[in-house]
Amino acid sequence: MLAADAAAQAAGLRVGMTVTKALALVRDLVIEDADPAADAAALERLAVWMLQHFAPIVAADPPDGIVIDSTGADHLHGGEAAMLATIVAKLGGVGLRARTAIADTWSVAHALARFDARPSYVSRPGHAATDIAPLPIAALRLVPEGVDSLCVLGFTRVGDLLAQPRAPLALRFGPELGRRLDQAIGQIAEPIEPIRPRELIEVRRTFAEPIGAPETIARSIGRLVGQLCDALEQKGLGARRLDLICHRVDNRVQAVRAGTGLPLRDVKRMTRLLCDKIETIDPGFGIEVMTLTATMAEPLMPKQAVSTLVEEAVPDISDLIDLLANRVGEQKLYRVMPVASDVPERSVRHIPALAPETGADWPGRWPRPPRLLARAEPIDTVALLPDHPPVSFVWRGVRRRVKRADGPERIFGEWWKCDPELAAVRDYFRIEDDAGERYWVFRAGDGEDPLTGSQRWFLHGIFG
Repeated sequence: MLAADAAAQAAGLRVGMTVTKALALVRDLVIEDADPAADAAALERLAVWMLQHFAPIVAADPPDGIVIDSTGADHLHGGEAAMLATIVAKLGGVGLRARTAIADTWSVAHALARFDARPSYVSRPGHAATDIAPLPIAALRLVPEGVDSLCVLGFTRVGDLLAQPRAPLALRFGPELGRRLDQAIGQIAEPIEPIRPRELIEVRRTFAEPIGAPETIARSIGRLVGQLCDALEQKGLGARRLDLICHRVDNRVQAVRAGTGLPLRDVKRMTRLLCDKIETIDPGFGIEVMTLTATMAEPLMPKQAVSTLVEEAVPDISDLIDLLANRVGEQKLYRVMPVASDVPERSVRHIPALAPETGADWPGRWPRPPRLLARAEPIDTVALLPDHPPVSFVWRGVRRRVKRADGPERIFGEWWKCDPELAAVRDYFRIEDDAGERYWVFRAGDGEDPLTGSQRWFLHGIFG
């Protein structure tokens, strides 16, 4: 048996068990024939999706894994831990459960994702040997016969092997064991051969002599961008994501990624976006091959210039947006859009900075603070129930006396979302303290009925 779903595992079935034994344990067991070719194709499609959304260097790691070199791309997703959380969430949204790990080397990440108890693990830089030491020997990707032989001799953990001299191990078990150990601790490079679907638009440049100077790299990027734009124009496409991969003479790879908010086929702008990241490229002893890929491309038709005699041209800020997004990350640059909800934390959502207008408008019935806290913070108040604002309140350890107040504005729970909101209400007040600072506070409940809320007070926003 090659695989078992959650229900089968809960019934006591395990991968590797014979079908006859499984049928003896579960009478109505549904058995499907394995289809390795379809599984491999599905894994390749998943790798292509990862390539388009997360990093420029992605490869399938059969039979059930994806390997990603996130160097130069994780900052676009808020850092390594945030990127892992995004991957797990997106895969979970389509019904796939994932175990993830980030480490210095492919071997350690592979081992942690499969043999560590934690479903998501971020290894600290330089701690590869420490992280892999407590894992079983099978984590080294050795053949089963080799694992069995090592276990017979009393080796059970990777750390047991790391503590042994290499010569006797190589003499008895061959060079493969030493190679896997060196790969795990980073002594031997294990390059990733990135997946390259046929439909990707890619240009390549090979150098007679390795290059390393920043100005030489910049000139080469400019030539590659020109070639890529010519290829994009022939297909009527514009690039949304650019991946520059530099192959060094020591068989290591450096990669940078740049994204655009709109389809782009402008040589000058694309060159600027990539050259802005040259300082992140470590050429080592020299770069011998550079490839530039439009990992994501969308249709882009030529636009007719707008006559200033007829209408005023709309300012184009997409260049500035792209520049900022590639420096601070796409997740940190956004616009806010109103959502049809009276509950403040549900009345707004983030959209891409260059997303088209939706036509939605902000309600103007009651003023809202320009700064809404990510989560309402509890405050201690002195207030006369049920309808009076606080006389004073304590927030973050500082007592503030209320000088003016306006309210209450009653907001009811959205009963169609969950049963507890059927009776839930909030009473919001705009208040000003004696220092002139203005706040947005609310009482959870109507001040009388405990079913409507806890009757506790919270600070939810700050007026400028």
